[in-house]
Amino acid sequence: MLADQKVIWLFPTKVAKGKHVWPTIGILGITAGFVATDAHSAPPFRTTDHFSGFNRIFSSTNTTAFMAAVPAAMYGIGLYRKDSYAQGTALLAGEALADGFLLDLPSKAITARRQPITYTGGGPYTDSFFNGSHNPFHSGGFYSGHATAAMSIATVIARRYRSHRWVPFVAYGLAGAISFSRITRSDHFPGDVFLGGAMGFVISRYVVLPQRP
Repeated sequence: MLADQKVIWLFPTKVAKGKHVWPTIGILGITAGFVATDAHSAPPFRTTDHFSGFNRIFSSTNTTAFMAAVPAAMYGIGLYRKDSYAQGTALLAGEALADGFLLDLPSKAITARRQPITYTGGGPYTDSFFNGSHNPFHSGGFYSGHATAAMSIATVIARRYRSHRWVPFVAYGLAGAISFSRITRSDHFPGDVFLGGAMGFVISRYVVLPQRP
């Protein structure tokens, strides 16, 4: 965990030295584009009940419980079957989730972004930054911790079991549904969800997994 956090927090120094510049620009550019369209992307989800059934299924409580249950169940099954690879996958998923969580907390505390749900249907949605709660454990904020967690777990499982062609589709599909629910429930703006998902993928794919067997 300490080694992971060192890599994560020192990443800007690598960009300053000319490494990973274009992927970084791409992620930040797309996020900025989403943020710039908050006033247009948020209202459709604030003024409709078309996603009410979907939102009930993918509630914050349900999705949090599901994301916790997946690594726990995988570890339990691996322990029962004496499958060290499954146990290792579960532990790596937990590690990736924790790494993302430790990065998400200061981001939320600093940006204090309001949730779309705290606005009326018409917005304006343009004053969301620094006008919400600075409590990092409060709902909302920049970026989406749910999206980060879902994508980090999915990436670990998808990469470790990519020989089973259906696994990546199921893993990323469920992560995408969980991430999308943060928008339909008006808990987050699209930019929060995109950046959260991107961070989850990058942390798992390029920090947690490369040095593990």
